[in-house]
Amino acid sequence: MSEKKFIEKLKEYHFQFKHLTVIFIVLFTFQLIVSFINKSSIRSFFDSTQSWYQKDSAERLANLSTTTFELLLETINRKKDIDDETANRITKAFDIIFSQEVLQHNIEELCILIKKGNNIYAIDDGKTLFRVLYLDSTANININKLHPQAVSLYKSIHASLASSEQIKSIITNKNTFNTFVPLVLRGEYIGAVYMKNTPDFSFISSKIISNYDETSILYLSLISLGLLSMYFVSSYTVKERDETQKLFLIEHEDNLKKQINYQKEMSFTKRIYHTHHKAEKIMGFIKGDLSLLSPQNINEIKYRVTKYANFISRIIYDMKWYEPPVQTIRNPIFRTDLNEVIRFIVNHIFLRSSKKSGTFNLTFEEGKNLPVLNINEFVIWEIIEPIVQNSIDHAGVEELNIKIKTQYSSEEKLLRIIITDNGNGITQKLLLRDEHGVKLIFRENVSTKDSAIQNVGYGCYIAYEMSKKCGWDIDAQNLSGGGSEFVILIKA
Repeated sequence: MSEKKFIEKLKEYHFQFKHLTVIFIVLFTFQLIVSFINKSSIRSFFDSTQSWYQKDSAERLANLSTTTFELLLETINRKKDIDDETANRITKAFDIIFSQEVLQHNIEELCILIKKGNNIYAIDDGKTLFRVLYLDSTANININKLHPQAVSLYKSIHASLASSEQIKSIITNKNTFNTFVPLVLRGEYIGAVYMKNTPDFSFISSKIISNYDETSILYLSLISLGLLSMYFVSSYTVKERDETQKLFLIEHEDNLKKQINYQKEMSFTKRIYHTHHKAEKIMGFIKGDLSLLSPQNINEIKYRVTKYANFISRIIYDMKWYEPPVQTIRNPIFRTDLNEVIRFIVNHIFLRSSKKSGTFNLTFEEGKNLPVLNINEFVIWEIIEPIVQNSIDHAGVEELNIKIKTQYSSEEKLLRIIITDNGNGITQKLLLRDEHGVKLIFRENVSTKDSAIQNVGYGCYIAYEMSKKCGWDIDAQNLSGGGSEFVILIKA
């Protein structure tokens, strides 16, 4: 279960070309860092190993030379008189040992250090060594002149070397080993063999590091080639996916545009159907006025018919546009008297119908000192008429009283249109707000009528949309004593 969740979670992430580039750079950088760290570790290991081996090699070589001297000395009986021929042979043997050891690679000095009294003698030739060991003669030996460094170092370790009789090495200049090997003749410590040796194994470590570099380069090249291959394959795949996704988004955008246009056409068609009934009613009023035309009422009939005709013209104009231009709604050339517009709607639209049906009472209370509005008066018709008609259609009482009132506050610079009735009020659910903060009564296709009836739920929606285009605020609520109230706020 957890594995399935992990896979589903992983699918949520879409890697782009830049992501693959970053991953490639990070992997390659990490590989370089690992390679350098590994190389540094190997070099450190070789350095420590080389130091140990250099010391071991120097001490072995010095010990071997000391052993050679000891074996040679052991073969000579000091108690017997030595003739000149034997003395020359021993001297040559000593010289051969000194010369052969010094000829070896990396050996810089070789001597035997012997302490006689308070003096330390450094001996590096067979004749002097023979005289000191067998004749006990130290004449003509330069004290501290030959091998001064060896004599100085020997002084510092003489006591410990004589007591322990163990090899001691002193490192100078990092790689130079000053090795002192106790010289013991017939169980008696007589001095030390000094050997200055600078072993050099750098050619071995250089060769190993060079081979490692070649291996690392080959290894990095193979990994880089693999990463590059993966990078290009992944990049190509991502590119193909992005192109496909782009085509899909373009197609999806076209479908959305078609869907939006279709919805606009459907909404436009329903709006035309809704206003068609208004036009039919107004045309009926025009016909009725023309049938009553006489010389006595010609001016009154002319005034009404002109208003009716202009309203029909506005309806026809609205049929040409999804969204009418703003300048046909709000414009400084419009100088509309709000009271006059509402008075005409009340007296010559609703009360004219009421005389035939007698189902409601409509009164209008005119406010004082209302400012002139720069709004097309027939747009105001499209706002007021649906609200009043909504009160008539949904009142649900026999004696319906509708009241329209206008009022203006000069201090607030706010004009109000208040429409109230004594009906059953607005269904509570229609007063709830949607995710945009708009009450449902002002939403399209929202009505308390039977949902099977087509083209309902447009009256309050049209009033709300036209109010927004005028820059007005509209709200609806139920009254505490029963009935409903619509309030339109106009900033003047």
